[in-house]
Amino acid sequence: MSALPGKKILVVEDEPLVALLLADYLQEAGCTVVGPAYDVTTALRLFDHESPDAAVLDINLGRAETSAPVADVLERAGIPFIYATGYGAAALRMKDKHKPRIDKPFDKQNLLRMLSACFDDA
Repeated sequence: MSALPGKKILVVEDEPLVALLLADYLQEAGCTVVGPAYDVTTALRLFDHESPDAAVLDINLGRAETSAPVADVLERAGIPFIYATGYGAAALRMKDKHKPRIDKPFDKQNLLRMLSACFDDA
């Protein structure tokens, strides 16, 4: 997990308790947490102002909103991200089937390992 300390990680998650858990895990790993953002508008505003190094995106943000617009912006900018979802691969858009995904409930070590691998591939 040595790739994570000092990295700014955008967290997009609509469930406050899950968002806080993610933030705790990332801070314990030495990351700076950007957010959490509970919706697309906030996530895009944070992206514009904070320039994250990577992101963890919940797919379903409630109210019929998904994180797809955020994923598209991150991809265009070349910023790695992983999806965190309780819906499995079925929740992913066809174009995202190859993207890293962690299924909820997730454990801290697996989350950090997957996120760290994003930087290994970069």
